Amino acid sequence: MKFVRFLVKDYYPKEPFLGAILDSKIIDLKSAYRLYLLEAGICNENASKRISDQMLTSNMVEFIENGELSLNAARCALDFAKNSTTNYPNEKLSYDYSEINLLAPITNPVNLRDFLSFEEHIKNARKRRGLEVPPLWYEIPAYYKGNTTTIFGHEDDILWPKYTENLDYELEFACIIGKNGIDISADDADDYIFGYTIMNDFSARDIQIKEMNIGLGPAKGKDFATALGPCIVTKDEIPNPYNLEMVARVNGEEWSRGNSGTMYRTFQQIIEHVSNSEPIVAGDVLGSGTVGLGCGLELGKQLSVNDVVELEISGLGILRNRIKKP
Repeated sequence: MKFVRFLVKDYYPKEPFLGAILDSKIIDLKSAYRLYLLEAGICNENASKRISDQMLTSNMVEFIENGELSLNAARCALDFAKNSTTNYPNEKLSYDYSEINLLAPITNPVNLRDFLSFEEHIKNARKRRGLEVPPLWYEIPAYYKGNTTTIFGHEDDILWPKYTENLDYELEFACIIGKNGIDISADDADDYIFGYTIMNDFSARDIQIKEMNIGLGPAKGKDFATALGPCIVTKDEIPNPYNLEMVARVNGEEWSRGNSGTMYRTFQQIIEHVSNSEPIVAGDVLGSGTVGLGCGLELGKQLSVNDVVELEISGLGILRNRIKKP
């Protein structure tokens, strides 16, 4: 399934809905599941509302924590919406894209970890500073922990931080953890993956370089914005996450192109490392890091105010953001 979170235009109160993409429509999973429960005679109207509110919550972390209960409810809701021929005058099951605004598919995860998994990227980035790849990079999958309160979604504006003169994008994808665990082997790690999404780890390069030259960070160089979306695609729809075409465009012009298959380590190996004597939890976001030539730093280019950055990954959709003045 392809899960989204969305707001309905001209609908009040402004509250997020959990949806699923079906062809060119967005299905309201909560409404569809409530009607499914009623028409199947499983429970009455009050109970159907309580159950659907809990099972199809728009809080994606809570939805993932519910495990197979919520996933099965979402499948039933989608099947019901797909096969229903009834017109419900007081209930809307599906929306056109023109009727909604997409939100980040997940917000406020417990942990946001972003890795440095593409060898070409680290080679290119360090070469520009006259440096070699440190041998330790080949020993452990290094990462930083991002700011879980500054996650943006598809079509959200990204405000240019007042403290930087060099703003950059990063072409990445991310794995979403599906359940809690600790000391997980790479062979078992696939059972802990819920799905995948596109990730743009926006970077203030001048600040990032200062921070990392001190020996800590990145912090302010990264923490102002991470974009995720437009949806979370469950792993069953991505049979091989290591053969995805990855493209970045700025104002419609292609700047970057790569393939997820060039990751030096898989997410399964990353999960083994992270969970070593440390728990991972449902909803955690693990970023792949930037694909080779997947950012302006490697290309000798910089973003400008009003640029539109568009990341596209096969099977995961398109994530688009505009850079705006603060």
